Amino acid sequence: MTELSGSSGTPQHPELDEQEPAPEGLGGSGHRRQQLSPEEVAEMEEKVRKVELAISLVLRIGVVVSVAVIATGLGLMFAHHAAYLPVHGHFSYKELTSKSTRFPHSFSSLGHSIAHGDGRGIVVLGVLILILTPILRVAVGVLSFIYEKDPPMAIVTLYVLVVLIGSFFLAGG
Repeated sequence: MTELSGSSGTPQHPELDEQEPAPEGLGGSGHRRQQLSPEEVAEMEEKVRKVELAISLVLRIGVVVSVAVIATGLGLMFAHHAAYLPVHGHFSYKELTSKSTRFPHSFSSLGHSIAHGDGRGIVVLGVLILILTPILRVAVGVLSFIYEKDPPMAIVTLYVLVVLIGSFFLAGG
């Protein structure tokens, strides 16, 4: 094994160890851009802060709305089906979750169930909102990259969004 530094601790091969620090105007994709002024840097930081707040807001609202919808659905379900309430007794919860139960398994049956105020349909709607929340977050990501004027990342994120939506519909078959 050879020693790369001399007795003073300085490298013997400075060309191997010297690396230029990343210039201030280096973009996220690694391409050199013109030097940004302090005002432009502040503007970019403000854009990033706004995007982070928007994404945070989308996730919070999605979770809170889904929990509220699920709680409402559970309340209606227990109000209309008092047999579901007792923990002890003759009722089987396997019966509630079996495929023979009138639970909405398609978008049309979900719409019909919600229109009739059926608690089970409202619970399914709440779960659907919870599932769609991260997908909406990716959609906001596409818009944020467009807002930040970063086309390569917008295209990549748009591709991820298309794959997510496609897998959502393909998995239903």
